Amino acid sequence: MSNYLKRSIDVIERVGNRLPDPTTLFVIFIAIVMVVSAITSALNVTVTIPALEEGEEGERVEAINLFSADMIQQILRDMPETFANFPPLGLVLVVMLGIGVADKTGLIGTALRAFISVVPNWLLSAAIVFAGLMSSLAVDAGYVVLVPLGAVVFYGAGRHPIAGLAAAFAGVSAGFSSNLLLTSLDPLLASFTTPAAQIFDPDYTVDVTANYYMMIALVPVFTILGALVTEKIVEPRLGTYEPEEDFEVDENKPLTSEEKRGLKWAGISVLFFAVVVAALVIPTDGVLRAEPGTYDLFVESIEPFLQSIVALMLFFFFIPGLVYGIVTRQIRDDKHVAKMTSDTMADMGAYIVLAFVAAHFIAFFDWSNLGVILAVTGSDFLQAIGFSGIPLIISFMIISALLNLFIGSASAKWAIMAPVFVPMLMNMGYSPELTQAVYRVGDSFTNVLTPLLPYFPLIIIFAQKYKKDIGIGTIIATMLPFSIAFGIAGMIMIIIWVLFGLPLGPGAPMYY
Repeated sequence: MSNYLKRSIDVIERVGNRLPDPTTLFVIFIAIVMVVSAITSALNVTVTIPALEEGEEGERVEAINLFSADMIQQILRDMPETFANFPPLGLVLVVMLGIGVADKTGLIGTALRAFISVVPNWLLSAAIVFAGLMSSLAVDAGYVVLVPLGAVVFYGAGRHPIAGLAAAFAGVSAGFSSNLLLTSLDPLLASFTTPAAQIFDPDYTVDVTANYYMMIALVPVFTILGALVTEKIVEPRLGTYEPEEDFEVDENKPLTSEEKRGLKWAGISVLFFAVVVAALVIPTDGVLRAEPGTYDLFVESIEPFLQSIVALMLFFFFIPGLVYGIVTRQIRDDKHVAKMTSDTMADMGAYIVLAFVAAHFIAFFDWSNLGVILAVTGSDFLQAIGFSGIPLIISFMIISALLNLFIGSASAKWAIMAPVFVPMLMNMGYSPELTQAVYRVGDSFTNVLTPLLPYFPLIIIFAQKYKKDIGIGTIIATMLPFSIAFGIAGMIMIIIWVLFGLPLGPGAPMYY
């Protein structure tokens, strides 16, 4: 790592860590949003979101003053609902019930020791990044399961756990759009791209597979880059890890016969669970399959299964954890199980408090319409500067990345941006499929840098297990090299695709 890059990252970390505690910081963010909302509302700041249908008027959006009587009433009235509906909260707590049993019986630690004993150290970084990239199949479950797993695996291998956490976070979040298979994001984005394209061409349709080839191509690129950044930049900068005095983790010692027996029966239970799930998913009339005739693609046929991933992951961890605990006599009666789950929820106390303030910050940002105003203003600016060709496409990618720092939802941003950029680029000869692909790349690689990411507070809590005083500055500084590398790689891939006119997916052209 160059001295200049190291100094720059160190400055970011120092500045970031001088900020208050993350919970206090989100309270400050809330205050700032409320003040800015009052100022922009007083200035009558408004924007117009272009209509998706030709001939219709666009929706006019104005800044909302969060200090108004109506908004104060809404804030207070909806406070319990705002917290309870915070997207990561239910997912995290449900999955952690299962993980808690698997962890406190010793299954996870034992399984990782067995894993480390057979997997070469040089493959760990690439394997964790790749698993993160593929985790988008399970919606957001990668944040809850894979990110802490990356830290534990690295620690067990004698490497810095924060580097393992960062590698997993990079794959899960910065590489979110890339995958070897279609995910739920593909039909979601296409549902916005098609009506946007029909503003220019009423008969145009964008398929769910519109970006499939490019997203596949990004997987090996991101995997290799993620591993290189982990081992050449992040780990050297973090140095040797020295556990805190009260830090506890299973030692990397040989497995006992009892542990081996516990792993064997836990593995059998996982296999049994997989067979049961397969029986619910594989048959066309399976319980976790959509009704025949209601879908066109396989990914749509298993939508009920994808929507059930969180609940299934609860049982995926709970059942083998229970079996392992019984076999190794860590569990002797139901009271042990109840205590393990309640202790797990107690361990999540810091996250729950942080989630409360983070949920309200994101809600206030949404209610004030500041995110929409930023998105539309940025889109209008890019359109006004008069770029064309590759400079316009790359500028669009950068604007998408910058807006991603303020609006976390991929579909929400695309609903705003698609009506502007899809017809504009079609008029310049570029296909809607290309515009969507460029957006997907730009929308991903800055995920790891924004506290507005709903899972950002959870990442901090995971990291604080290994370093209690770790703050937002350390997380952002650690993830910055991944973001830069993935952003540059995505930009190069887009340029290559455009220059050679490569198909973006089955039947998906580069040019209109």
